[in-house]
Amino acid sequence: MCLGKAALNFKVCFEIVCYYDNTLRYDWNIMNELHSEHTIVERPQYMKVIEETFESPAIKVLTGIRRCGKSTLLRRVKDELIKSGVPANNLLYKRMDSFGIPLEPDAAWLDALLSTALQEASSSHHLYVFLDEIQEVKGWERPLRRLYESGRARIYLTGSNAFLLSSDLATYLSGRYIEIPVFPLSFKEYCAFSGTFNKPEDENLFDSYLRFGGMPGLFESTNFTEASVARELAAIRDTVLLNDVAKRFSIRDIDLLEKLVRYVYTTSGNLFSANKVAGALTSAGRKTNAETVDNYLNALKRAFALHECQQVGLKGKTVLQPQRKYYAPDTGLRNLETGFSMQDIGFQLENIVYMELIRRGYETHVGTLAAGEVDFVAQRHSERIYIQVCETLLDVATRAREVAPLERIGDAYPKLILTRDQTALGTTESGIRIELVSQWLLEKR
Repeated sequence: MCLGKAALNFKVCFEIVCYYDNTLRYDWNIMNELHSEHTIVERPQYMKVIEETFESPAIKVLTGIRRCGKSTLLRRVKDELIKSGVPANNLLYKRMDSFGIPLEPDAAWLDALLSTALQEASSSHHLYVFLDEIQEVKGWERPLRRLYESGRARIYLTGSNAFLLSSDLATYLSGRYIEIPVFPLSFKEYCAFSGTFNKPEDENLFDSYLRFGGMPGLFESTNFTEASVARELAAIRDTVLLNDVAKRFSIRDIDLLEKLVRYVYTTSGNLFSANKVAGALTSAGRKTNAETVDNYLNALKRAFALHECQQVGLKGKTVLQPQRKYYAPDTGLRNLETGFSMQDIGFQLENIVYMELIRRGYETHVGTLAAGEVDFVAQRHSERIYIQVCETLLDVATRAREVAPLERIGDAYPKLILTRDQTALGTTESGIRIELVSQWLLEKR
C-alpha cells in the first residue's frame, strides 16, 4: 500500500514511501520551483529563548554540532532587532571563518573591530554584537570580556566545537554567559517546515526523518536524493572529525577515530564501557586500548558529535561501574555509517527519542533494575518519566519484555512505551501508556 507524497511548502516533493512485504522502498520524485533564495527553517522555540535574553547583559553563547542552524539563528535575531527599530550602526555581525576576515584573526584585531563598532554605534541603543564561529579568533575571550564590562553591548556568540563547552566557557567568561544549546531539527520542526504539521502525511515524513535525520542543510539542495543527502552528511561528518576533533585534540590516528565513530553510531542503544569498545575494535582488526578509546569518546562528546547516556540504578540499586549508551546528534549522521539501512529501526527510534528528551531539557539516564532495563529515566526538575522504546509490540514476548521493567519500578511517576505499532496504542491495566512515537514527538513540550 502506497502511503502517498510528503510535499514541502516550497514545492519540493521528498519521496513516495511505500510498504511492500514489510520493506520500505523509496522512490525519489523531485519537483521544480525550489525557493530561489536561501531557505530559512523557522525555529520559534529557539527564537523565544533568545528574545527573552535581549535585555540580559550576560554573553549569550549558542552551542551545537556544525550545520545545526546556529548561524541562521543569529541572522534571524539580527533581522528581528532591525525590525524593532535598532539602528544599523548598532548591529555588528561577523562570521569568523568567512572571506574578508584575516586568515589568523587574533585578540588585537577583534579588539579594534569592537572598539570601532562601539564608537560608531548610536547611544540610544545598545551595540548588538553577533560573532559566528568565534573559536577561530585566538584569544577571543579577552576583548569580549572588556566589551562586556563596558556595559554598552549585548553579545551573541556561536561555536561548533570544544572551545565552547561549559567547562571552557566558565574559564573564558567567568560566569558572564548564558549557554543556549542548539540541536538539529526536531520532528516537530521538520513537519512545520514541510507544511504538513498535524496532517496524515506526518507518518510519511517520519519515515524520511527517521532515515535521513533533520540537519537543516538537507533542505538547501535542489536535488533531494539519497546520494545528495549522503554528500551533505558526509561533509558535516568529515569537517567535525577533522577540524573539531582531530585538529583540536591533536589526534593523528584518523583511521581509528573514523572506525570508532562508525562502531559507536551503528551500535547505539547498546551499553558500553571503554574496555568493551576497545575489545570490539581490536577483534575487528584495529588494535587499541581502553584509555585511547575513552580519550577519543570524550573528544567526540566535546565536539557535540556524540551524546552519552549513563546507567543509573532504580529502586535503590547502585551501579558501581556504570556503563553508557552513546547516541548520534542526528539519525541521518548515524545512518550514514550504515548506508541508510532500515534493518535496525528500533535503535534509530531510540536515538530520536533520546535527542528529543535532551531538547526538552530532561536529564536522561538508562534505568537499571535487578532484572531488566528501562531505556530512559528522564528527569526535569521535580518531573520524572520512565520510557521504553520499541518498534512493534505485536509479538507477545516482546510486549512482556518492554512492560515488565516498568511494572517493577512501582512508583507513581508516568510510565510510557513509544512505538510505531498502531495496533497496540492505549493504556495497560497497570497504567502504562503506549503511544505512537511520531505523535509523541509532536506533543507540546
